Amino acid sequence: MMTSFFGTNTYANEQTGEIQLAEQSASAIVIERDTGQVLFEKNSHEQLPPASMTKIMTMLLIMERIDNGTLSYDEKVRTSENAASMGGSQVFLEPGEEMTVTEMLKAIAVASGNDASVAMAEHIAGTEEEFVSLMNDKAKELGLKNTNFINSNGLPAENHYTTAHDLAVISKELLKYEDITKFTSIYEDYLRKGTDKEFWLVNTNKLVKFYDGVDGLKTGFTKEAMYCLTATAEKNGMRVISIVMGAPTPKERNSQITEMLDYSFSQYMTHPMYEKDQLMGEIEIIKGDKKVVSVLTSESISLLTKKGESVDEVVERIKWNDELRAPIQKGEQVATLILEQDGKILSESPLVAADDVESASWWQLFKRVFSKFGGN
Repeated sequence: MMTSFFGTNTYANEQTGEIQLAEQSASAIVIERDTGQVLFEKNSHEQLPPASMTKIMTMLLIMERIDNGTLSYDEKVRTSENAASMGGSQVFLEPGEEMTVTEMLKAIAVASGNDASVAMAEHIAGTEEEFVSLMNDKAKELGLKNTNFINSNGLPAENHYTTAHDLAVISKELLKYEDITKFTSIYEDYLRKGTDKEFWLVNTNKLVKFYDGVDGLKTGFTKEAMYCLTATAEKNGMRVISIVMGAPTPKERNSQITEMLDYSFSQYMTHPMYEKDQLMGEIEIIKGDKKVVSVLTSESISLLTKKGESVDEVVERIKWNDELRAPIQKGEQVATLILEQDGKILSESPLVAADDVESASWWQLFKRVFSKFGGN
């Protein structure tokens, strides 16, 4: 548990100096989004059922595909018998009913629709089982060792678990896609508006309305998981992600998240270094249809300090990947931006290709070789 902080405040035990937060939860964590630095944690690696916070991973896979162009917001998604049969939180999709991806995302993000989650899973991967494989593959890609998904919506299932730490990592990745908060910040909206089947959506995350700066992400509740919440908020350019698992009541869950957010914003500040998608240079691609590709930041990059502290003498360097060969996909990591201070690494962030680079044709390669020998 992080215990060092400046001055005295209401969050610390006067005798031990230990930060006192989330005392009524089984597990908790707060991280700053840009750096991923942990500001507070409690049992953050304990494997627990996440309930509907599972949908953070489901939304991540949806947003990835929208970003890479394999899925569009206006694309129609058909509801199967299986998806329509989901219990728990739902928007009462009917077998054969079609909604756009935008509408399905609203149903998932605002109303925690289990039926909408399964409909999207089936639309992307063919079956929910195959989509769950993609979820677990993504967890491995993110380096998560205490996460295993059995379904896309978080309904109780044996061997379905994650941790507060792992959820923070997944949430950090999801928040790279800034459009997601356009959905998770909605407090109320409608599906099928203007029809006799109009359905009122009210956000299960009440902090969206009652805590300034909160614009996501996802609540959760089952008897096994108790009351859970992953909340994110942004103030003065700093975004934090705060998670509690296993709170006894929704009131206690919201109270603990509020205290964790208050603590973070009162004690810390960020120093922005780069925005997402900022041009960082070019890199040569071997045997590509383009000789070089532009390199961009993959996320916003900041440094974190306690309030009142400055950032001095930060050294920036780019570690380029060796001999990149075509094909290269847009968004593929091609380098790493490293920020250091006094020999200590403060931040490492992927730099990515701005465009696709296909393999050069035989004729393109021939012309390049020919031009080296003075050809026109």
